[in-house]
Amino acid sequence: MGNNMRGKRQFKRSFYKLADSPYMFIFPYAALFSLLIVLPVAVAIGLSFTYFNTVQAPKFVGFQNYIDLFTGDTIFLQHAISNTLFYAVLVGPIGYMLAFFLAWMLSQVPHRIRTIYTVIIYSPSVTGSIMVTVVWKVLFSGDRTGYLNYWLMKMDIIQEPLQWLKSPELLVPIMIFIALWGSMGVGFLAMLAGLLNIDKTMYEAAYIDGIRNRWQEIFYITIPSMKPQMLFGAVMAIIGTFNASGVAATLSGGSPPPQYAGWMIVDHANDFGFTRFEMGYASAVTVVLLYIVILFNKISYKLFGEHE
Repeated sequence: MGNNMRGKRQFKRSFYKLADSPYMFIFPYAALFSLLIVLPVAVAIGLSFTYFNTVQAPKFVGFQNYIDLFTGDTIFLQHAISNTLFYAVLVGPIGYMLAFFLAWMLSQVPHRIRTIYTVIIYSPSVTGSIMVTVVWKVLFSGDRTGYLNYWLMKMDIIQEPLQWLKSPELLVPIMIFIALWGSMGVGFLAMLAGLLNIDKTMYEAAYIDGIRNRWQEIFYITIPSMKPQMLFGAVMAIIGTFNASGVAATLSGGSPPPQYAGWMIVDHANDFGFTRFEMGYASAVTVVLLYIVILFNKISYKLFGEHE
């Protein structure tokens, strides 16, 4: 009986000691991160060295998928990579700066009005796919009943309807416009939260020390005080732009879109993975995209990360 009681007490002490361990606090995050991030990435990297048609067992082919990708896949080299980089380099920085500018403007207005404007600005990022299907396709419709064509013809700016969504030269600018319209997502909210939590006494001290205008205030006080939020916004902008897919096909009504205009790396991976069922090759495409995203994230950490 005494041994049982002693064993129970030792078990309780061990349990409480384990419960107080800091590893128990990070275990749920570590488990979910491993299950949802590390494992899928490891599986994708492993499949990228195989031929896998989703029916038969994966067959190891070494680096053949990567060789084919960079030597024989002209659509990937001429369209997917260039379109994705152009889209990301243009939409990412512009959307990022626009998010900061709008968040800074909202931080200057009273709370009740700020809440209303925040909901209005944030809502397009939530309803993005619905807006593409319902609003933008009707606005840019290529017939005379399309809103934009109707008003341009009524004002005698154009004489015939323009095929906005069928022309490769017009489709990409429309994609960029729509992306910027819906780019005020969680990064924008993070920046707004960072701006609202800056100690106001820092601005008073800065003006005593010699700051004379709002531009100096932003560059010397505001941005250094909210570097974590700026970094988070940059990472979310990078992930969002490089993860873009299906917009051109949805707008143009066909996949692939005309002359592969707006064809992204994710579109290429989805095409091989879920249309042609070449999962090994699609995995190689996603691994290349992963390395590109990591490279751009490293640049963001250089700019906004803590170097001390």
